[in-house]
Amino acid sequence: MRRLLTFGRLKWGSFLHSAVYTVLLVVWLVPGLAGLEAIFGMAHGLGWIAMSLACIGALRLRVIDLRLAVAVAVLGGIGPFIGSYEFWRQSRAGEARSGQDPAPTRA
Repeated sequence: MRRLLTFGRLKWGSFLHSAVYTVLLVVWLVPGLAGLEAIFGMAHGLGWIAMSLACIGALRLRVIDLRLAVAVAVLGGIGPFIGSYEFWRQSRAGEARSGQDPAPTRA
């Protein structure tokens, strides 16, 4: 199970969910696109449920932290951009940490 729930896969799933939500907002604003609105509304709802369950599982496996899980599972239903931003922020923080000099070793 841990191989399926990687940080990278969850991050790209969150970005995909944000893209679906963006399209949903556009078709909601444009008159006459009720069919697409229903399709993307359903995709957003199911995507949020899937992302929430995946993030809860990833939290239990310690793949992600509580802040990220809350951003996706709690706030993701109304704005998945928050979860995507948090994935992006934590990715950048991880890159910055990995670019630091390694800790000195004892001789």
